Amino acid sequence: MKFSPTLAALALCAAPALAAQPDVARLEAELARLSQRLAQLEAAPPRALPAEAEQAAQRDALRARLEDIEIELLTLRRQSRAIETVEGLSAAAGLTLVAQRVATGATAGADAQFNYRADVSVTLPAGAVGAGVGHLFAHFRLGQGEGVAPSSPGFSSTPNSTSFELSAGDDAAAVLAQAWYQLDVPLAGAHAAPPRHLEFNFGKLDPFVFFDQNAVADDETTRFLNNAFVHNPLLDSGGAAGVDAYGFAPGMRLAYHADRAEGEWWRASVAAFGADDGASFDTSFSRPFLIAQLEAARRFGDLPGNYRLYAWTNGRATPYANPADPGSERQSGWGLSVDQQLAPALTLFARYGGATGGRARFDRAVTAGAEIAGTAWGRENDRLGFAAGWLRASRAFEAAAPVLDADGLDGPDFGYAPNGAERLAELYYAWHVNDRLALTPDLQWIARPGADGTAEDVTVVGLRATMGF
Repeated sequence: MKFSPTLAALALCAAPALAAQPDVARLEAELARLSQRLAQLEAAPPRALPAEAEQAAQRDALRARLEDIEIELLTLRRQSRAIETVEGLSAAAGLTLVAQRVATGATAGADAQFNYRADVSVTLPAGAVGAGVGHLFAHFRLGQGEGVAPSSPGFSSTPNSTSFELSAGDDAAAVLAQAWYQLDVPLAGAHAAPPRHLEFNFGKLDPFVFFDQNAVADDETTRFLNNAFVHNPLLDSGGAAGVDAYGFAPGMRLAYHADRAEGEWWRASVAAFGADDGASFDTSFSRPFLIAQLEAARRFGDLPGNYRLYAWTNGRATPYANPADPGSERQSGWGLSVDQQLAPALTLFARYGGATGGRARFDRAVTAGAEIAGTAWGRENDRLGFAAGWLRASRAFEAAAPVLDADGLDGPDFGYAPNGAERLAELYYAWHVNDRLALTPDLQWIARPGADGTAEDVTVVGLRATMGF
């Protein structure tokens, strides 16, 4: 998540509004009581001179107190009306710091890196369109540090997905990462079982907010750090999604959502996003990245699970994910994302990605793992996570890599012959110091990086600190 002083101030200003309502009621009751007392004094019959002077003093004191209360009430009511303009606002902020070091491999000891990332997001009500309810979402991000990058020309997994840095290395300003509008439209009979509605989004989005989600392998700030376990490796690390340099793109999405029994639902969605230069608003919205997904949430007993099947095509993909290649082509594929809780403290996940068209470096990817909740050892909020992955080099890449030109016209000079698959694993333990701070030691192992059988295995050790509000 991220930090913005303006948005943070709005969120903080909302807090006094919650207290303002009881204060208004209390002062109104006090005002009524004092007004009644003043009326009694003014209606009382005249008394002897000393008593009459005392009555007059009491009336003057009551009038002064009434004036003070009326001024205070007016101030509180104005404050309450001002806060109503941000009623329904929700905001979140987070700071993630990561220290990593390559412990074994070609760059062991020399490759160590620190980085930080700050995120602030805010959701605002955005009116109604007929029966539909609108919301506006904005997300700001800043950071510095590129993260460790073990030396391998075909390296396909990214050991640190939290790294974020502007192209000039300047962390003085935040990037508007996302800004999109969502309209939820209930369908006829939505108040009967089962409720149904349409969801429509447009703006600058993160495609992985809406596609390829996973309950235990979807957030690099709290769970796995390696990008191969955060998203489908073909879409993200492989570049098939075609997003901009920071992972976002303009786009629009339409989804149909239907609830079933309690805790169960299904949804069908389709979206189009700008790809390549279109993701950076540098060209027209032609040959976009298209993706469609079917998903369902099911419960087996009291244990929840989520199942997602999706397919994509990108008309502006770069062959072998080589930014130096001026050409582009269509790449397509499909994937699965599954998470299922098997016991109160155990959840398993798995992903599969398969390329069906285009010149991709890796055309098959399988990742799987587990998350164990700390309730098993008396630490309710802690988590232990483990994952393993297998990323197979495509046959076309195996044949082309040794002869690709160093001038970048046909691709980079990989300088080796890829063969087989890259294999990787990650282990982490998230220790919640309190409800705001978590420390996560992390260990990663990568064999045959870039499917290079001659490359040394790489081991990366790290420590992540996450603070959220």
